[in-house]
Amino acid sequence: MKQKKIPLSLQIFLALGLGIAVGMAFTGNPTFAVSYIKPFGTIFLNLLKFVVVPIVFFSILSGIISMSDIRKVGSIGVKTLVYYTCTTAGAIVLAMFLANLFKGFFTVIDPTGVTFEPGETASFMDTLVDIFPSNIIAPFANASMLQVIVAALLFGFGILAAGEKGRPAAALVDSLTEVCMKVMDIILRLSPIGVFCLILPVVAENGPQILGNLGLVLLCAYIGYFLHAVIVYSATVKALGGVSPLAFFKGMFPAMAMAFSSASSVGTLPLNLECTERLGARRDIASFVLPLGATINMDGTAIYQGVCAVFIATCYGVDLTLGQMITIVLTATLASIGTAGVPGSGVVMLTMVLESVNLPVAGIGLVIGVDRIFDMGRTTVNITGDAACALVVSNLEKKAEARRAARRPRAGPQPKTSAARNKFRAALTVLFTEDRSAHAEGVPHVAVKIGHRVLGLSVLADLKVEMGPCCHAGLPHGTDHLPGPDGVALLHRKVPALAI
Repeated sequence: MKQKKIPLSLQIFLALGLGIAVGMAFTGNPTFAVSYIKPFGTIFLNLLKFVVVPIVFFSILSGIISMSDIRKVGSIGVKTLVYYTCTTAGAIVLAMFLANLFKGFFTVIDPTGVTFEPGETASFMDTLVDIFPSNIIAPFANASMLQVIVAALLFGFGILAAGEKGRPAAALVDSLTEVCMKVMDIILRLSPIGVFCLILPVVAENGPQILGNLGLVLLCAYIGYFLHAVIVYSATVKALGGVSPLAFFKGMFPAMAMAFSSASSVGTLPLNLECTERLGARRDIASFVLPLGATINMDGTAIYQGVCAVFIATCYGVDLTLGQMITIVLTATLASIGTAGVPGSGVVMLTMVLESVNLPVAGIGLVIGVDRIFDMGRTTVNITGDAACALVVSNLEKKAEARRAARRPRAGPQPKTSAARNKFRAALTVLFTEDRSAHAEGVPHVAVKIGHRVLGLSVLADLKVEMGPCCHAGLPHGTDHLPGPDGVALLHRKVPALAI
């Protein structure tokens, strides 16, 4: 009897639980875990980052080629940006609400002597310029995801524009996409080992701090992560994505566990792509939406910023006004796009948020010690939001294509006109020709009545040409009429039955 294999999701779950348990045992002496276990997790993460760039590039290329219409790419892009912007704004509002509820229970830490030197913050225009690569090698060498996406879009549009001559390139792209997917499958088989080796040293190093002064701040942030995922993502995948929330979270668990242990949206991208495809997302759409979300979707980061901003303000004795809270919401939402692709964008965004309400940037030093714990939760929320967006956009595009198909005229030969219908057509044509004097008086044309049965509207539609423009004339008062094709009112007048 063949032994049943344990599903990958269950293997990852067991590895995560075992890593946490063993990590707690190493809290007294984390040096061994950091020196000898963490490197294997880093190797696994490096393998994921190695395969993610070619997967993103060739998957987007393949998706654009399969769409065969540049306008579809624009439609998908607009829907994606609107979704990410709205959910990020909702996340920061939720964070501000929760942080103000917890504010009275936070352990106030004396900020005296706390320092933090923020890195140089790039302007929005600098970020915009950096999106566009200056050479073909740099995006792949630096794993700059936005530049990789732009390069893929340009090459995809070029292949479509080349027409017949672009077909060999399109076939090569499909072949390379399949090869990259197989490489990804091989690497993902190591996921349980990678998760174990990544989570163990984190717990070993940070275990005591979780229960320290920042315990309530972390708890507040994680409640925000949980509520945002359960409420917002459940509602959107159910209402707009056509997927059961329970099925969504069950299908997403392997990617969520990977994101939690690695704290890397880009590193989780291959597994996230696999999970969303299994849930029903189209590969061409998921291959575009997920890499874009890995760089600009900041739902989890927005929650982290809202909670930390209120906590830092509390430590400095500042009571944030409603106007300042609104400023934080707007700044965090805009910064999620403005810092897209910037390394360490979470801290960069928090710097921008604090500066927008005149709070000392040095306050980041109060929370930077447990930033990895924050990062694990916010990355999990971010990649879950990416997947929800992929499912929503896939379903919306599916419905849009169905509407377009319904409006498109049906192909194939038209049904032949029956002999009886030809007789009706001839009789009416003669009648209309002989009744021109009535037309001048505004009398509408005639519908045929045979015996006690009125001729069907399908026949009337065929006869519309012979009826001519007088069908649109107003009916005399008191006339019984039947709404005909295209809104034309057809008068019923008794005529001699026609012999068939």
